[in-house]
Amino acid sequence: MRDDEDFRVFAHEHARTLRRSAYPFCGDWHTAEDLVQTTLVKIYRSWSRVGKRDTVHNYARTVLLRTWLDEKRKPWRRREPVGSEVPDTADPNIDVAEGIGHSWDRDLVHKALLTLAPRQRAVLVLRYFDELSIAETARVMRCTEGTVKSQAARGLTSLRAVVARLTEGELEHA
Repeated sequence: MRDDEDFRVFAHEHARTLRRSAYPFCGDWHTAEDLVQTTLVKIYRSWSRVGKRDTVHNYARTVLLRTWLDEKRKPWRRREPVGSEVPDTADPNIDVAEGIGHSWDRDLVHKALLTLAPRQRAVLVLRYFDELSIAETARVMRCTEGTVKSQAARGLTSLRAVVARLTEGELEHA
């Protein structure tokens, strides 16, 4: 029963981080939550072997990445149209003027990320959002460090081009 308690502690401590990592992959908080739940189920199944490692968090990232890639291959996940978000009620403690610029930048980068190929997106998320080293990213993705470097370079080039295109489109509509 100690394994179950250890897993509960792990899941409680890391679920939020995994969800935050899953969101840039899929672009939808609900899908990110589903990915985290599936990831935690997969980890639980092998917890007796995995729970003893010091690198269990890196293992969780690998499982999350593989789960997302598997989901992308499923026929019902292919390009579902995403509807508009449900409006939230305003928080009087938030400075709207300050948040608009940050929100616009974040949304723009996120839209651009979603246009990238899955491996490029995965490398950029792991390297720059999760702040993993090249070696750690290579371990999580099960590829060479050279692949990580080339995917990151190509991904950043593509990301810059898409951001520029999106920015031009935003300016034309203004």
